[in-house]
Amino acid sequence: MDSMEVVAGIRRIIRSINLESKRIDKEFGLSLPQYLCMTFIEQQDDKRAQTKDLKNFLNLNASTISGIVSRLQKKNLVKKIPHASDKRGSYIVLTTKGNKLIHNAPKTVQERLSEKLDNLPPDKVREVINIVNMLADYMQIDEMDAASVLTLDVPISEPE
Repeated sequence: MDSMEVVAGIRRIIRSINLESKRIDKEFGLSLPQYLCMTFIEQQDDKRAQTKDLKNFLNLNASTISGIVSRLQKKNLVKKIPHASDKRGSYIVLTTKGNKLIHNAPKTVQERLSEKLDNLPPDKVREVINIVNMLADYMQIDEMDAASVLTLDVPISEPE
C-alpha cells in the first residue's frame, strides 16, 4: 500500500460524510452538526448536555455551538432549562419533537461506524484510534478550524 491509497481512503471517508450531511439536510432540514448535537444529548445518561459538552464533543468553538443550539431552539427541537445549582448555566434537552425526530431517524454513517468499532476487541479499537490520531497529526488538523469543515456547504432549511 502506498501513500496515495491512504489519501484515496481518506477522500472516500470525506465524501461519505458530505453525502451523509446532504441526506440529513434533505430528510430532516438539519445540518450534520445540528443532528450530531441532538444525538449527543439523547445518548447522555440524564438526556441533557451543557454547551461546553457539545463544544468538546464536536470540537467547535463556543459561538458556533451557540448558533447551532439557537437554530435547534427555533425549530423547537431543543430547549434550555436552568441549571439547578448554578443560575448562570443551563442544560440543553430535546423537546418532544426533537426526541421523536431522533428516534425515527435512520442510522447515520457515524452511528454505523460506532457500532462496528464497539464490536471490536479493545486492542483493535486502540489501534484504530492511534492510526486516526496519527493521520490527524500528519494532516495538521489541530491547526484548522473545524467549524468551516463541519458547517460548510450545508444550507439550513426548515423541515416540510
